[in-house]
This record gives sequence, C-alpha cells and structure tokens, in this order.
Amino acid sequence: MNSTLDPELQALRDNLLEMVDLIEEQLERSKKSLVKVDRDIAKSILEGEKRVNDMELIIGKDCENILALHHPVATDLRFVIATMKMSYDLERTGDNIKIFAKFLHANLHKNNLSLIERFKFDSFIDLFIEWLHEVKKSIKSDNPDLVKKIIKSSQIMEKRKSATKLAAELIKENPDKVKVILRLYALVQRMARIGSMITNICEEIVFYREAKVLKHHAKK
Repeated sequence: MNSTLDPELQALRDNLLEMVDLIEEQLERSKKSLVKVDRDIAKSILEGEKRVNDMELIIGKDCENILALHHPVATDLRFVIATMKMSYDLERTGDNIKIFAKFLHANLHKNNLSLIERFKFDSFIDLFIEWLHEVKKSIKSDNPDLVKKIIKSSQIMEKRKSATKLAAELIKENPDKVKVILRLYALVQRMARIGSMITNICEEIVFYREAKVLKHHAKK
C-alpha cells in the first residue's frame, strides 16, 4: 500500500470488517430465532438492519473521498473499488436477511414449525457464517486463497435442488398449506441469493489482490 494512504485504507478495511461482523450477527440472530422459536429475536433483526445500511453509506463516502483526494493506483485502487462493491453486496445480503426475519416474525409458530424445519434454513445460515469467517480472515491477511474454495463451491446449487424436490413433496402431503410451502421455497431462493452475494465478495477479494476478474455467474 501507498504509505501516505495507509491510515485511510486501514480505516476503510476496518469499516468493511465491521460490516461483515454486522451481517454475521444478523445471521446468528436468525438462527437463534429458529432454534428458540422466538419471534422477538426475529424482530430485533429488523431493528438491526439500519446499522448495516448506515455502514454502507459510510464506506461509500470514504471510498469516494479516497478516490477524489488521493488518486490511488494499482492494488490500492483495486482495493477501494472492490470495497465499494463488497459493501453493496453486504447491504443486499442484509436486505435478504431482513425479508427472512419478517417471515419468521409473522409465521414462526407451532402450526408452521414442522414445515419450516424441513427446509433446514439453519444449515444455510451455518454455511454462510462459515464463509464469512473465511472472508474476514482473507481480508485481514490479504490472502485470496482462503476464499477461492467458496467461489468454486456447488453447495448452494445442491441445496436449491433439494429444496425444489422437497417443496413438491410437501405440497402433495399438505395441500391445505400450499401458500406457506411456496413462501418457504421462495425464502430458499433468497438464501441462494445470499450465497451468490458472498461469492461476489470473494471474487472481489481475488480481484484486488491478484487483478483477476472472476465471473461465477457466467459459469453457472
């Protein structure tokens, strides 16, 4: 890094890591709401989303200031550009978690509990938390190799296929609960989007460290 820029780039890195922490916290609350069957915890996720949005605005402003005032080049420039994109994907991740939390707050009761459990949302959440741990380690150590396995992962695609089959089976078994089942299946698609956004973040880490543009969407 450029020595004159080091303090500002480090502050930017710290804010990015804080934003990842906020998303991880929202995911942990989502799992806790599921495990404890606690709608109040789901409500707290809705209240916490503003912190994620605020952090994206702070990061965006800091990136603009660095670009306008310091004209970074090479790795520093790529880091600033990548951070803007990563904060955007983190904010979108927060939006999808909020939608999931809204569903839990409205529908997490005994009548729907068995159906919710069948879709194994906790396994999605565990996977995303694991991935975010690797993202943080990669950002802190400037080691893109830590996230390359996430980019290559097919776990989300496999979970989506399983969910499609499960939804069809559940509709046959529970014709009186088609609406809830379809909403749960739609939430699986939301979870898949979260997986895609974390993958985007991993690609940006590789971009700013290695100047390589990876397009996992094109492959899929």
